[in-house]
Amino acid sequence: MGHSMRVQNPDAAPQTRQYLTFTLGDEQFAVGTLSVMEIIEHGRLTGVPMMPPSIRGVINLRGAVVPVIDLGARFGGQRIEVGRRTCIVILEVVHAGEQQVIGVLVDAVNEVLEIASADIEPPPAFGANIRCDFIQGMGKVGGRFVILLDIGRVLSVDELAVLQGAVDDRAVDA
Repeated sequence: MGHSMRVQNPDAAPQTRQYLTFTLGDEQFAVGTLSVMEIIEHGRLTGVPMMPPSIRGVINLRGAVVPVIDLGARFGGQRIEVGRRTCIVILEVVHAGEQQVIGVLVDAVNEVLEIASADIEPPPAFGANIRCDFIQGMGKVGGRFVILLDIGRVLSVDELAVLQGAVDDRAVDA
């Protein structure tokens, strides 16, 4: 008698986000595409003296000085060996309320994936090859896991302050 109509709530739809996946060594990582500005070929980096090993140098990106971080070294491993698929992912991060542009050196960029929030597991308590606070979650994609990075933590506030000082000094010298 009283047929009830079900109205679909658009908010109830599974939330999906897009992630850019890339390779470091034998592992797959991903960052949200909203942080990604562009991907460029590995080119000439200018070294900056007295920087930690994870900071490979700076590049000139259309007149802007952009620091480049080696994610392999940042995660406590080996520095990335530059190969033909090595590239720099240009990311935009917020530091002290200001947007900063930073490049990250990766072995290879793979693809853009859509991952539903239901397919994201919390970071593992142990067993990862990188610090757990760098991991936003583990995305399940086709029977395998992709490590979703918390790029704000990976590019920590302290390191960003060091980077900004180095970039400001380079800009004055240029």
